[in-house]
Amino acid sequence: MSRVIFSHIALFIANIIYALNYILAKDVMPEFISPKAFILIRIMGALVIFMFIHKVFIREKIDKKDMLYIIICALFGVVINMLCFFEGLSLTSPINASLIMITTPLLVYVIDVTFFNRQHTYGKLFGVVLGLIGAILLITEGNLHFRFHNIGDILVFLNASSYALYLILIKSMMQKYKPITVLAHLFFIGFIIVLPLGYAEFFEINFYLLPFDIILKVLFVVLCTTCLAYFLNIYAISNLHPSTVAFYIYLQPLLATIFAIILGKDFLTTITLLSAFFIFLGVYFVIQRE
Repeated sequence: MSRVIFSHIALFIANIIYALNYILAKDVMPEFISPKAFILIRIMGALVIFMFIHKVFIREKIDKKDMLYIIICALFGVVINMLCFFEGLSLTSPINASLIMITTPLLVYVIDVTFFNRQHTYGKLFGVVLGLIGAILLITEGNLHFRFHNIGDILVFLNASSYALYLILIKSMMQKYKPITVLAHLFFIGFIIVLPLGYAEFFEINFYLLPFDIILKVLFVVLCTTCLAYFLNIYAISNLHPSTVAFYIYLQPLLATIFAIILGKDFLTTITLLSAFFIFLGVYFVIQRE
């Protein structure tokens, strides 16, 4: 099986994790753990795991000339990405946040073509737009009503833009270094920046009083949503175009809906089927070979 096929499988698994994360992580914040403290926990957990694997099994070094570039990638891919999303989500509605987040694939395409002079293909653009239509229909349930929530929406849009730029920038590092090497350095830099912002709220957490199911959900977010999903995404970027990697974001609301239906929290509708049709048709146009 080729690395390209493995990369698509990795992306699908990563977005299954993200879809589950929507269901599980919302039970943790803000009742038990504040957003900044949760971000610090995520980064610390990922840093320990990636550093251990890197020091024991990889031992690859980053060239000094690439360190500034890695710092920039860490800012966009870890720090701004996480902080803007959690802070923005607390100030806007979940529907607004979801609608703004799904602009990421389109942002990747526009930034890549406009600022990095990548090849423009109408087929890929058509696929991205189809996926966007499908995701919007699914999130809004066919009611295309959007109400601007000021600073919260701006922060979520900054998060989407930051992640889009990260996907484009990190591609060159993945052609030079192993995924674990890059991730270990990204989260080390992220930890240094986020620690002053979240340490006070972190020490306010009473871990002894956390219910067992909340502890399990925190572990899921650290081990799966942060460590495994970041690794799968960065592995896929080493073999695929950033816009293809970003496109899989459209699958998140669809997969979340499927899980909700399986758990009896939602039911199948015509809008769900129509959305799925647009999203999978978009997948075809995005991943087909020219």
